[in-house]
Amino acid sequence: MAEAPKKDTQDKEAANAKPAAKQAGAESKQMGIRLVPVENSDQPVVANYCSINVSPGMAFIDFGFLEPGMLAALPRVARQGGKLAVRVALGYDALAHLHQQLGRVLTGLSAAAAQTQKKAE
Repeated sequence: MAEAPKKDTQDKEAANAKPAAKQAGAESKQMGIRLVPVENSDQPVVANYCSINVSPGMAFIDFGFLEPGMLAALPRVARQGGKLAVRVALGYDALAHLHQQLGRVLTGLSAAAAQTQKKAE
């Protein structure tokens, strides 16, 4: 019986607690997770178009492919559509993590392009 109030206090503290990373102001740590392919899931899918649709709790990212020769006739292609290559459903937390990763990639590409341009001058 003496434990019940302690548990209630712990539950309230847990509900009001912020993640340790947010409390300390530190960035999130990266874990070395290795994904194992299933069937042909490790084969790359070429996409030159993407769109994002948001629904409650999820974001759906559609990756598609528009034939390069058809890009000149984009209004007609928009009516006919391209080929849906992959649809990925992500929770908002995974979408935020993807945003961070894409930002780092784009920053690295921008820095590499700037170095290449300096060397060319």
